[in-house]
Amino acid sequence: MQLSEFRILQVLAQELNMRKASERLYVSQPALSQRLQTIESNWGTIIFIRSQKGLTITPAGEKIIAFVNEVLKKEESVKEELQSLSEHVHGTLKLAVASIIGQYWLPHVLKEYVKLYPYVNISLITGWSSEIIKHLYEDRIHLGIVRGNPEWRGNKEHILSDHLYLVDTTISSIEELSETTKPFIQFRSHSTYYQEIQDWWHTQFNTTPQKTIVVDQIETCKQMALNGIGYAILPSISLRPEDDMYKIPLSDKTGNVLKRDTWLIHHGTASELKQVNVFMELIQKFINE
Repeated sequence: MQLSEFRILQVLAQELNMRKASERLYVSQPALSQRLQTIESNWGTIIFIRSQKGLTITPAGEKIIAFVNEVLKKEESVKEELQSLSEHVHGTLKLAVASIIGQYWLPHVLKEYVKLYPYVNISLITGWSSEIIKHLYEDRIHLGIVRGNPEWRGNKEHILSDHLYLVDTTISSIEELSETTKPFIQFRSHSTYYQEIQDWWHTQFNTTPQKTIVVDQIETCKQMALNGIGYAILPSISLRPEDDMYKIPLSDKTGNVLKRDTWLIHHGTASELKQVNVFMELIQKFINE
C-alpha cells in the first residue's frame, strides 16, 4: 500500500465523514469512495461502515488505522531527521500551549520565530494544561507551555510569573467588594486556578459572591469588566496599560502576592531537532529581555 493511501485512511478515521474528508484531501466524494473500496479490497476486509450519519470504524479497521498512524508517525520522524541535516532550519514545530498563553504571550514569540525561520511549519494546539501534558505523553507534540504547577517528570523550565488582579471600572479597593451589587465575572479555567480564586475569596470574606456570571473565554470576561458589567479577577498577562480600569493586586493574609506561573515542558530529546532547539533559544531570549 502506498503512503498516499495511508493518509486517506488517516483522514477518514479523523473525520468519520466522507464530505469533510474529501474536502481535506482535495478530491471528490465519488473518487474518494472509489479509492476506499480499492483499499478495502487490498486489505480483504471492510474498514469503515457507511451510513447516513457518517462512517464507523470496524474492529478490523481499528487495527489497520492503528498501523497506519504508526507508519505515518515514523515517516514524519524520518523526514524531520533528514531535514535537520540540511543547512536551513526545516521541519514542523509542534506546540501545545495554555489558551491564555496562546492568546496573549505566544504571538509575539511566533512573530519573531517565523521571521527568523521561514522554512519551518508550525502546528499549534491550545487548551488546558492537563490536555497539554497528555499530548506530550502521547508524543503528539515537541513542546508544551502550561500554567500552574504541573505534575510533569520530564524537563520543566520556568518562563514567567504573572500576578492576579481584581479589575473593575468603579471598585478601587478590596473592601468595596463586600458592599457592591455588581456580579463577579468568571471565565472557565483549569480547576487549580479556579480553586486558588475560591480559596482567596473565602479567606477574605468567609462567603461566596452574591452574583456571578460565567463565560467561556478570558477575553470575554475582560471586555465585560471593561464595559462596567461587573468585576473580575484576571492575570496580569491579560492586562494592558491602556485598559481603563482599576487594577488591584491580590495578596493572601500574610501579604504574599498571588501569582500564576508558566512553564515550558518537554522530553529531553526534543531539543535535538533544530526547529525545536532554536524555538527554545528564542523563548530564553524573551525571558531575559
